[in-house]
Amino acid sequence: MNATTTAGTVSPAEGKGLKTRHLTMMGLGSAIGAGLFLGTGVGISAAGPAILIAYVIAGALVVLVMQMLGEMAAARPSSGSFATYARQAFGHWGGFYLGWLYWFMLIGVMGSEMTGAAAIMGAWFDVEPWIPALIAVVFFAVVNFAAVRGFGEFEYWFAIIKVAVICVFLVIGVALIFGWLPGHSFVGTENFLGDGFMPNGLPGLAAGLLAVAFAFGGIEIVTIAAAESTEPGNSIKRAVRAVIWRIGVFYVGSVLVISFLLPYEQIGDADTAAESPFTMVLGLADIPGAVVIMEAVIVVALLSALNAQIYASSRVCYNLAVDRDAPGVFRRTNDAGVPIPAVVLSMVFAFGSVALQWWNPTGLLDFLLSAVGGCLVVVWVMIVLSYLKLHPELERNGEIAQVRMWGYPWLAWTTLIALAALILLMLFDADARFQLVSVAGVSVVLLVASAITHYAQRNSPAPVSPSRRGRQ
Repeated sequence: MNATTTAGTVSPAEGKGLKTRHLTMMGLGSAIGAGLFLGTGVGISAAGPAILIAYVIAGALVVLVMQMLGEMAAARPSSGSFATYARQAFGHWGGFYLGWLYWFMLIGVMGSEMTGAAAIMGAWFDVEPWIPALIAVVFFAVVNFAAVRGFGEFEYWFAIIKVAVICVFLVIGVALIFGWLPGHSFVGTENFLGDGFMPNGLPGLAAGLLAVAFAFGGIEIVTIAAAESTEPGNSIKRAVRAVIWRIGVFYVGSVLVISFLLPYEQIGDADTAAESPFTMVLGLADIPGAVVIMEAVIVVALLSALNAQIYASSRVCYNLAVDRDAPGVFRRTNDAGVPIPAVVLSMVFAFGSVALQWWNPTGLLDFLLSAVGGCLVVVWVMIVLSYLKLHPELERNGEIAQVRMWGYPWLAWTTLIALAALILLMLFDADARFQLVSVAGVSVVLLVASAITHYAQRNSPAPVSPSRRGRQ
């Protein structure tokens, strides 16, 4: 059967393998990375216990954005996801720009995660970090070359480990708070409110919001993978809701436990597992080998997110090739429906970004990683704009069935205003402002490339569409 030429309606292995549990755990695996275990303290140190308000605000934004994305994805499943909907809403430039911007973001994040995992594993085995990094690249290439169900099963169990650790952490934390463990007494609110609920006032809350605003980033991968599930509409409906509330419980629950058990002045950014507030809490419970346990969990978290992002970046690249916004070779798939050339491209650039971090040319790495930090807010804004444009069409065509966004159009506009306020807040913070400047620079390059590509497409005949299995 030949692939359809309608923009964005193609998926490499449509209807094969992935189940709701795979999608749910994939979303969790992408959103629960090393940032939760190492970076949670940053927000708490900035805002104190009031960081809970920041998480609620960030969580509400993500819920609304994901519900809008879920409506579009359930109606028109595509492994191009939001890039596909941007193309349908705004034409060529929307799909090209958002697709390549998200691909760029995933590649940058993959490089950072691989670097972090390789550094820890290199220390374990007393070898140079590039050795475990190379092994990880080869291993995950093999995983992603396999049929999509095999990838989903692998990611499911990878994510299960992280979820289990967080659940155990929450149980131990609650037991410590209430003095249920031998040798411990009821903690009370001495740490939680000792310096006040908002020790640094509104400026601290604003800084905390910037620290956690993108903590839930990564769950949008659910809608990319859903196109390769057996029941896309129903899978998206169940997976999006499950991922949102579970991540909310894990993040908010972890922050509550840490804030109750650790003095405010001891909480901060963590560069190593030993400095993680999670390790400190486990230390209070006299858990033997707490540092080693957290190092292992952090490595699993990094590798799990890396695996999901290899998958997502290859599918985005595949759909860009289907829409003639990437070289035609990336449209090819094997007999299992896996876009092998797109996977290889992701692996090459991911390992290249690792090499770039070790080479570290002056200014370039900071610029690229800062651009990665600003990409997510652009993706969210484009999702909302695409929804506002496409919802009337979906409604008119009777395409909305499994998932529906609430309160059209007022909640969508409210979300857009909230995102604009977040961008304004970022402009007043030096580090966040550099993120916006960096992503603006990348955006200019992509928009110019989009114009050139569109001109070339208009002046050349369309190629013969390949089959889903990559044969001419």
